[in-house]
Amino acid sequence: MKKLLFFFAIALILSSCSTITKTASTRDVSARVIGATLVDLDVSNSKISYTMKPSRAVQRGGTQNCIDVAISEALKEHGGDVLIETQKATVSRMSLFGFRRIKSVTVTGYPATYKNFNSMEQSELKQVLINGGQL
Repeated sequence: MKKLLFFFAIALILSSCSTITKTASTRDVSARVIGATLVDLDVSNSKISYTMKPSRAVQRGGTQNCIDVAISEALKEHGGDVLIETQKATVSRMSLFGFRRIKSVTVTGYPATYKNFNSMEQSELKQVLINGGQL
């Protein structure tokens, strides 16, 4: 009986310890793809300000995540694609255990929308590449 119990215990130990290893690799592709589009930016004359109290889920992403969400919410409320000359202010408080808790985020700036998307000509693209980004 003891031998049967001993062999059963060894069989159980050997069968329960299995390791699964999966690997994956990628290859670097050295091809550059360059495409350029010219676009007009229509900037509003009125400056907007938006204050947000971030939820705990937003705060888990960090301070920059809170600022990005505040900008996104400001653009949803006031309209626009991008916020120009953005100024950011955060009010935070240290907790008892040394964690930083963000109470509010205020963003201000000028909302702007993109208009008139046009493809760049080959000669314009060469000029931009030669001048380091300036047309």
